[in-house]
Amino acid sequence: MKVLGIDPGLASTGVALVNGTSSQVMGYSFGIITTPPELPLSDRLILIYNRIREITESEKPDLMVVEDIFSLGIYPQSGITLGKVTGAILVAGCHSSIPVREVPVREVKKILTGNGAADKNQLERSVRQHLGREEPVKPSHASDALALALIGLYRGEKYLREDLDRIS
Repeated sequence: MKVLGIDPGLASTGVALVNGTSSQVMGYSFGIITTPPELPLSDRLILIYNRIREITESEKPDLMVVEDIFSLGIYPQSGITLGKVTGAILVAGCHSSIPVREVPVREVKKILTGNGAADKNQLERSVRQHLGREEPVKPSHASDALALALIGLYRGEKYLREDLDRIS
């Protein structure tokens, strides 16, 4: 199974591919999609959309796992912008006919670290442990995307069955 994990962000969206089975990682790659801050929002969204489409068309993942939207009460505009970015990502997955799951970050942390309130450093170390990697995964958006892809790999069959149940 091949899973694409995505950590949405307007300036920097983390992307990661993990392939293997529910019990073994056989390969992985990661990176980020950046958008120039001087561009209008709509242009930045289409850049993210197009890059996700390129990845889905070339890599043909079986599943896409995206971090679910969250918003901090003191930064409501950030949550709105994040929602727009996530929307572009979800549409890209849908246009590529890939099952898409949104997973809350607290759930990802709980599954990989055992602590839903783990900080970014704890999550990154856990990702490295699951991958058998010694070097740090940077930037943090890429590490978060790998965490999402790992969750998709571990729970992929369950997620795909749920999609089939919804369709039928």
